Amino acid sequence: MQNVIAVHDEVMPKMGTISQLISQLEERSMEDHTYMLAKKDLELAHKAMMDWMKGFSERFSPNEIMKGQELSEEKQQWLDEEEVKVNALKEQMNSSIEKAQLLLQKE
Repeated sequence: MQNVIAVHDEVMPKMGTISQLISQLEERSMEDHTYMLAKKDLELAHKAMMDWMKGFSERFSPNEIMKGQELSEEKQQWLDEEEVKVNALKEQMNSSIEKAQLLLQKE
């Protein structure tokens, strides 16, 4: 659980960065397909984070998440799945941010 929460805590602050980059790409995306794709990638990463958090909180109680309450065998399997998901989410967010930043730096 600590590993999953640590990854979440690492990428959650990047949601603001994603929103800022979406705003920066907004006007340009109407004129240039490359900017539109970068904006779309950011929007998908943002949605993926929101969806992951919703799904995670539906699977685990606050006591399991925050207080280390012991997990059933089934929930431990779920947690293993969530660790894979949150690491993929981290990659998606970091990749979309990096691509957008590189695109904006070319100007």
